[in-house]
Amino acid sequence: MNDLLHAASEKPVLLNPIEDRQAKIVALLHEKLFLDIRALTEHLQVSVATVRRDLGELEEAGFLRRTHGGAVSLNQVAQDPVHAVRAVSQLAEKAAIAATAAGMIVDGDAVLLDAGTTSLEVAKLLAKRAGLTLISNGADIIAELIRGEAKNLYAVGGEYTDTNRSFRGPQAEHFIRQFNVDKLILNAASIDLDRGLICTGYPLNASVQQAMIEVSGRVIVVADHSKFTKSSFSVTARIEDVGVIVTDAGAASIIETAPERMRRKFVIAN
Repeated sequence: MNDLLHAASEKPVLLNPIEDRQAKIVALLHEKLFLDIRALTEHLQVSVATVRRDLGELEEAGFLRRTHGGAVSLNQVAQDPVHAVRAVSQLAEKAAIAATAAGMIVDGDAVLLDAGTTSLEVAKLLAKRAGLTLISNGADIIAELIRGEAKNLYAVGGEYTDTNRSFRGPQAEHFIRQFNVDKLILNAASIDLDRGLICTGYPLNASVQQAMIEVSGRVIVVADHSKFTKSSFSVTARIEDVGVIVTDAGAASIIETAPERMRRKFVIAN
């Protein structure tokens, strides 16, 4: 398998067809976050069974990790990207997801908004809607709701972290547990379909999210397709324990290979 490392570089190496094909897969992983099986079959002009066999061998050799519908690089397991990066990533997808999620909120609802850039897009749509009670631990979300003249607004306090511009810790969890809300807009740093997990980067953030889930009648997870191509350190919840996961069309090919019980949880935003 060492030949693959050379093949993925610019050095010319004489490989057999299998090695050459697998070297191309390794090289593609340096360019993309996620390799879709169907796209690989078209790119390499081979069958699905052949691609799956190649991915299996590359996983055993430690080059990648297989996921539903494809594969990701092993180095995708990491800390959350900094806020400045998330704020400008997948903007069109986040807007579509936010519109779909906001459409699930009805007048009279009490809504918890978890800190995050996708929840912020939802907040922009809810700020001027009368009759809602809104609660958030996100500094940016609270500021947006104040600008939008939200009438019934509660701000969660606690330890501030610039990672996702949120308030967290025991004080935040205690404050959240005083409420009984209809719906929660929950962010996810990653969604692991193989293990059925919704994850975030830090245990303190996961603890706050778990408190939010405890007091919410329905959990609406908002996550663009990039969240399906990596893993995160801390588990927030199991997929089966949330109400719905709103994502964009970029995740469709990944979701369709998941078991039926999981696929029913997903809504694709248009």
